[in-house]
Amino acid sequence: MARTILHADLDSFYASVEQRDDPRLRGRPVLVGGGVVLAASCEAKARGIRTPISGREARRLCPDAVIVRPRMEAYAEASARVFEIFHDVSPEVEGVSIDEAFIDVTGLGRLVGDGPSIAAALRSRVHRDVGLALSVGVATTKFLAKVASAVSKPDGLLVVEPGQELQFLHPLPIQRLWGVGPVTAGKLNDRGLRLVADVAALELDQLIAILGPGWGRHLHALAHNHDARPVVTGRRRRSIGAQRAFPRGRLGLDEAEAILLDVIERVMARLRRAHRLGRTVVLRLRFADFTEVTRSHTLAESTNTTATVVITARTLLRAAWPEISERGLSKVGIALQGLSDDAAVQLVLPFGDKDLAGVDAAVDAIHDRFGKSSVVRASLLGRSILGVPMLPD
Repeated sequence: MARTILHADLDSFYASVEQRDDPRLRGRPVLVGGGVVLAASCEAKARGIRTPISGREARRLCPDAVIVRPRMEAYAEASARVFEIFHDVSPEVEGVSIDEAFIDVTGLGRLVGDGPSIAAALRSRVHRDVGLALSVGVATTKFLAKVASAVSKPDGLLVVEPGQELQFLHPLPIQRLWGVGPVTAGKLNDRGLRLVADVAALELDQLIAILGPGWGRHLHALAHNHDARPVVTGRRRRSIGAQRAFPRGRLGLDEAEAILLDVIERVMARLRRAHRLGRTVVLRLRFADFTEVTRSHTLAESTNTTATVVITARTLLRAAWPEISERGLSKVGIALQGLSDDAAVQLVLPFGDKDLAGVDAAVDAIHDRFGKSSVVRASLLGRSILGVPMLPD
């Protein structure tokens, strides 16, 4: 029996939440974030704005845009409500990000309805109960469902009937294939390949000769809609992290370290609440030209202690500082990878005199009860950069 997979994607999520909550923004081009635009409404996208983009360039493209500060708590709350609806429809839900998911509704025909009717009901319920537009693609594979939802935007529903997959897929531009960006598209375009059908017409060894074995096999499979991946539920996260974006400029090292410290504290609090330990510290940097790099260090032992991660992250940041000083910085983030359960790791001897983990736990409890501002590190007092919003991991 053919599978029935839905890919559900909230349209212009951050900007749509802002328009939902402020009627004055509806129908107007809205940008979320000033120095670096994190999201744009459909009206702003129609003016050529694609994220991420600098606030200056966005204002040049769309001078009448309304710029709003991000409200991550509101976006997280809206996402949680939408995912509750997803789980009401099917137990097979795989979250891809804060605003999209795959949903396997295979075999639910007698109980709930067929794929198209489930997708239509899903869109109606999200609009009614959460006030947001949802685009949904329905297909027999995850890949094609995602392509269908993208083609259906904005606020659309597109069903690819079983047996009609290649008729739908092959006339599309090659950029619709997962992973085909400007560089790969350029290589294919140089050989006269512009449609998915052009890629599908090539033999596997021809694609490998153009793109190498990995990408050649990947695109050959997608061009023929070969995608056996299941919808994966209950998968534990492989990393926990957060990041902050801020206007392009020349931050001093002390300012960058203050931002980094605040991000680390939030990440470590989440790590401890999840009863996890991390082994590898990853520093994420985005330069002023929007190129991104990562720097990482694997610890001798897994940890959930803030001080240990702070020391490691500062070392990574300072090592990268000469390049940062030259290129500017627009985002900094931290992630902990190599996660394990905190009850499954053997303690290391000898024990130190200071129980740093106990201090961290006490601070977490104070923050949970009295708020983040109740206890603040001295190095963060009075810094306006703390108003810069946290981005989703």
